[in-house]
Amino acid sequence: MSFRIHVTGAAEAAVKATVPTLVEDLVASSITAQDPALWGPEAESEASVRLGWTESASISRPLVPEIIALRDELRAAGVNHIVLGGMGGSSLAPEVITKTAGVELTVLDSTEPGQVLSALNDRLATSALVVSSKSGSTVETDSQRRVYEKAFTEAGIDPRGRIVVVTDPGSPLDASAREAGYRVFNADPNVGGRYSALTAFGLVPSGLAGVDIEELLNEAEAVSLELAVDDDNNPGLILGAAIAATNPRKDKLGIVSDGTHIVGFADWAEQLIAESTGKLGTGILPVVLDTLSPELSENLPDLQIVRVVENAGAHHLFPADRHHGEILVSGSLGAQFLVWEYATAVAGRILGINPFDQPDVEAAKIAARGLLDARPEPTVPAFVADGIEVRGSESVVAGASTLEAAVSALLAQLGPDGYVSIHAYVDRVALPQLAGIRDLLAAKSKRPVTFGWGPRFLHSTGQFHKGGPAVGVFLQITENAAKDLEVPGRPFTFGQLIQAQAKGDASVLEQHGRPVLTLNLTDPEANLVPLFGAVNS
Repeated sequence: MSFRIHVTGAAEAAVKATVPTLVEDLVASSITAQDPALWGPEAESEASVRLGWTESASISRPLVPEIIALRDELRAAGVNHIVLGGMGGSSLAPEVITKTAGVELTVLDSTEPGQVLSALNDRLATSALVVSSKSGSTVETDSQRRVYEKAFTEAGIDPRGRIVVVTDPGSPLDASAREAGYRVFNADPNVGGRYSALTAFGLVPSGLAGVDIEELLNEAEAVSLELAVDDDNNPGLILGAAIAATNPRKDKLGIVSDGTHIVGFADWAEQLIAESTGKLGTGILPVVLDTLSPELSENLPDLQIVRVVENAGAHHLFPADRHHGEILVSGSLGAQFLVWEYATAVAGRILGINPFDQPDVEAAKIAARGLLDARPEPTVPAFVADGIEVRGSESVVAGASTLEAAVSALLAQLGPDGYVSIHAYVDRVALPQLAGIRDLLAAKSKRPVTFGWGPRFLHSTGQFHKGGPAVGVFLQITENAAKDLEVPGRPFTFGQLIQAQAKGDASVLEQHGRPVLTLNLTDPEANLVPLFGAVNS
């Protein structure tokens, strides 16, 4: 079997209570038949053009020889380094696919100038850029394409032989890329970005980097028949019920990778679940955890743990390996992609929401564009401590004069069912250690803590932050870039773009009544010690 699932405790009770009704309502076969009525009349219009992922394993087959042929062509020309310019679902699936296969892919999912420069300065002479944008109008990928076009040209390299585009047919990027002479792969327009792992968005960069993408499709196809059957053993129905139908409902889902061969899967699942379910004031908050974190679940009744293991069907001989009350899943990567997509669609039906729209994602984009156009003067910080500029909601910064006091004021607004979300708009190549703040804040707050690198999360988990339950508090970490970089042909720099994205998101969060604390690092490396000290105090 290509996928296994084992449930106990509250998850098992949810499965026993819910799956028979899902079977009786023919939910599995209806999803496979792409019936848009499953999620109610308000969702029907969107769902009618968003269910193509159910047949991606077969529809994507013709892409395989085209991708392999282009890979061979590039390698023959001396190109052996693939860079992916993509955001959200366009970058997270290829990142998991290539890491799991042990294949190198540089994922450029940022507008931070240092991170962009790091990619540009890495083997440009032997690099190709894959530009992935479903809408064809994503500002981040447009900026990345422009800067690579300029770099290739200045290096005497014809961009037409080095830039590959993945987009929906008929998008603005589709037309302009073909006119420019770039190689274009069209994705299935009936698949949303976060469900696109097995489409051109997942396959083109992964295949060009060297992954056996045909095997990935085989893995998904192997589980597809099980997912289409209206049966109590359907893994998509079981997983959907386990994560969405507990009583009382556990609305936070801790995802743990524990001994699995799949690398980084929790990050992909996080964006799928958060963006699909976080709306209308409800949803499931995914929380990426390491193997040392799940003891939180013993004291957090609203946190359900799902553990991605190597063999969920194995007999657990030792008490420490039994994980009672957790959801255990195992399987090949292709099977995991498809099962979780089905399960998320099932969860949407259980929650009574449309799992295919993202009504609150656009708000932050609009705010960022407004700031780029208006170019207002920077707001005066509430105070500066240890070189860190402190700004935020009035309820957070009023009366605070130290970093410790500001962090404490933010956490003071955290309710018994709340969560902390950290947004790091920094160079993650230069400051990977910043992710360690998550564990410190989890220990301090005794609540679930999420961590997202900005601005990529704006295209995925950002939906949950505004549309999900209003119980989150938000810590933004921004930086003054050591060196800025022009966006060719645009009236702004990468540094101005990422600052506008951070400020735009903070403004929208505050409009939704979410408390925000922004800490701007004026000298990132020097500011890390006082930052960690303030969080850990």
